[in-house]
Amino acid sequence: MKKMSLFMLLPAALVFVMSGCGSSKNAATQGDVAIIVPCSGPEFQSNDDYYRANAMGLSTDMTIAKQKAQSTCRTEIATAIESKMKAVTDDYASSYSNGENDESRRRFQQLSRTAVQQTLKGLRTICEQTMKTQDGKYKVYVAMEMSKQALLEDVVSGIKNDDKLRTDFEYERFKKIFDEEMKDLGK
Repeated sequence: MKKMSLFMLLPAALVFVMSGCGSSKNAATQGDVAIIVPCSGPEFQSNDDYYRANAMGLSTDMTIAKQKAQSTCRTEIATAIESKMKAVTDDYASSYSNGENDESRRRFQQLSRTAVQQTLKGLRTICEQTMKTQDGKYKVYVAMEMSKQALLEDVVSGIKNDDKLRTDFEYERFKKIFDEEMKDLGK
């Protein structure tokens, strides 16, 4: 009887030892917990048509938590766009004025900053989720987007309303530079 139970335990012991040898991958993830972040993921990232950002705000006041998340999204989108718009306006102004007219360059840059600020007013919330933590604080997750086409239209409108810039403005050249610079924003 003892011999039989010993033979029965031997295969179980071998399986245990063998599984222990190959489990180094599992050991690293045992105890790790996957975190699902609301309002995030591929569908909330910038693409060819929209600039997008997502953020989380935390506060004991739900409204303040939401404002924090929205403010972070606005700042993230504005910062990314302003740096790209500077490149667009520098490239266009250089070709527009052949590098000789600093006033034109300044006017283009100011116009693009104004357009970004105006267009940011058109940001829309595409996802919002509110949660309450165990200690009574509110977590608000927000994702926001802004149309790239709306930004282009605002900049072009500003140029067309400026007498000095409108005279020699070439929409197709500006749009080509704009599209090239904005293509990789957020990717």
